[in-house]
Amino acid sequence: MNQDQLNAIIEASADTILSLKGLQEEILRVCDCVVSALKSGNKVLTAGNGGSAAEALHMSEELVGRFRGDRVSLPAVSLVADSTALTCIANDYGYDKVFSRQVEGLGCKGDVLVLFSTSGKGDVLLNAARASAAKGVSTIGLLGRDGGPLASQCDLSIIVPGSATERIQEAHQLLLHIILDAVEVAFV
Repeated sequence: MNQDQLNAIIEASADTILSLKGLQEEILRVCDCVVSALKSGNKVLTAGNGGSAAEALHMSEELVGRFRGDRVSLPAVSLVADSTALTCIANDYGYDKVFSRQVEGLGCKGDVLVLFSTSGKGDVLLNAARASAAKGVSTIGLLGRDGGPLASQCDLSIIVPGSATERIQEAHQLLLHIILDAVEVAFV
């Protein structure tokens, strides 16, 4: 790698992050949805595949633990965290049901499911969104590219423009921190 390549990467990341300025209304609606659910005593469920699974874990641990300051622990469960549930469900029902089956068992009316996906594709996430709708769980998509089929299955979505997976994931990281900031303000 040379300096020109390095600069191109940094500039591409900065451009993707700056594109979020055009999505402020969507971001504020998502923040309000998460805060309202938590203020009502409901929980946040999170899920994603691959690198997006790491984002899902990150969001839930920050809610249960803390983001910045001390506050009450908030109810959040990452559906990617329980390897015994994942392998049991995948073995008995197929991989495409690993999140939806957990939503069926853990989701309650008024909860929020946050799905992370750079493409908005994948039956495992689409099935989770459908299970959420059936349970009265609001579904938020933190998506990329054109939002894919998942965008139409979500109650709210933020679609990060661009086609580079790693740049979309960097924007998702900032978005989850913005959501956590909103929660922190509401609960401190």
